[in-house]
Amino acid sequence: MLPTASKGRSSSSSSRANPMLLQYLRRIVKWQQMDIEYTFWQMLHLCTSPKVVLLLAVATLAYCAAYDHSAAHALFVVFSVLVFHFLVTGVVLATFCWFLTNSYLREEAPNSYVVEQRVEWLYAFDVHCNSFFPMFVLLYVIHYFLSPLLVAHGFIPALLSNLLFMVGASYYHYLNFLGYDVLPFLERTTFFLYPIGIVIILSPILILGGFNPSKYFMNVFFSRQM
Repeated sequence: MLPTASKGRSSSSSSRANPMLLQYLRRIVKWQQMDIEYTFWQMLHLCTSPKVVLLLAVATLAYCAAYDHSAAHALFVVFSVLVFHFLVTGVVLATFCWFLTNSYLREEAPNSYVVEQRVEWLYAFDVHCNSFFPMFVLLYVIHYFLSPLLVAHGFIPALLSNLLFMVGASYYHYLNFLGYDVLPFLERTTFFLYPIGIVIILSPILILGGFNPSKYFMNVFFSRQM
């Protein structure tokens, strides 16, 4: 999804009052405003590339096969991961970034004749999906193969687990930053890098405190087996 432009400062103030649903309905009716080539490219992309949701479900099933012994509980775990880890968290983060960029990070138009641009919510959700995939590889795939070591007792498993989670979270926020930094009408996008600093500061504290994120999350989903 690409950011769209409104007609100007005077008209944008009135359009903001309209519900977002009405804006999308008007675009559907006015087919001249639709980017047909981009739409077909997106459809082809969805058909030929693996879907994050499918991969997430497969990875979660692999965890269930290794650590769970109940089919009903396994289905519950897959549902929880897909709905809460990916969808709900993605909606919340995308909404926060969408509100932040449009409310505080947009450059002010120098005059009423300059087109004022805004970030669409669907673009923000696309940024989340793109940023989530490398974190998925680190914290679901690689973590799966290392999980026998990471959930063990001791300082080394806690150290490795915290480092893996630190890299995954930092990579997510860095890609999230890149997704908004490419938009020329946004400023102060380095704000999206601030969570990386928080993660780097917290990680040594958690390591010295003996907290093992791998063991914690595995206990949340497979408490009877751990």
